[in-house]
Amino acid sequence: MFIRAFTLTFLAVLGILGATSSARAQQELVADLSDHLVAITTGFTGADVLLFGAIEGEGEIVVVVTGPRDRVTVRRKDRVIGVWANVDSMTFENVPAFYAVATTKPLGEVAPEDVRARQEIGVENINMRPVGVDAAVPPSQIDTFRSALIRNKTRQRLYGAEVQPITVLSDRLFRSRVHFPTNVTTGIYTVSVYYIRDGSPVHAQTTPLQISKVGIGADVFLFAHTNSAAYGLIAIAIAVAAGWLAAAIFRKV
Repeated sequence: MFIRAFTLTFLAVLGILGATSSARAQQELVADLSDHLVAITTGFTGADVLLFGAIEGEGEIVVVVTGPRDRVTVRRKDRVIGVWANVDSMTFENVPAFYAVATTKPLGEVAPEDVRARQEIGVENINMRPVGVDAAVPPSQIDTFRSALIRNKTRQRLYGAEVQPITVLSDRLFRSRVHFPTNVTTGIYTVSVYYIRDGSPVHAQTTPLQISKVGIGADVFLFAHTNSAAYGLIAIAIAVAAGWLAAAIFRKV
């Protein structure tokens, strides 16, 4: 199955590149995904999406996969009179729900720090910003909370702990695989592909990827969020009915 999918995707790239010589001269980077929709169904165990493409000339490839952005609050716990309690917190905005990077070479060899920071390449360059922080708060404290946020996301397998490799074939074709874990957030994801030459991006391509719930699980999820009061009453009714049924069965036994 993998060999067949891999062959078909690369034949598609070759077909695009072979359309006309003028098109090849104008577009030095062509990339696409094996799937543009990841469907979360009952029993979802994660998913892999293949990114494939081709380049013209010499250069390096960087792929950045970014999930929907939102605000995230990080809390610090400490012992208070012998009990663990939240003693401090900090909220960051523009935090991706998912983040992964793949490259043909180590990041330090692909592009300088200023380029990586501008394009948000690498978890240390994610443009998440603290919200409502007093000017007197030292940068070291902000960095501590930021590091804790990234550490938590990494532990949940939502941020890549390591940069993933990109496989290059025949100096033109490339591919990489992105894994989405079971706890991945639904929404529109952005897959950005950078073609970097001499440390500077010369071409870039962005492709959307949608992750959504489908089937009965999606219907229940939607109902619970749009009719929370009714969902709560139904859940209570089911629990009461189940308890009554269990009691009736045990009485007969």
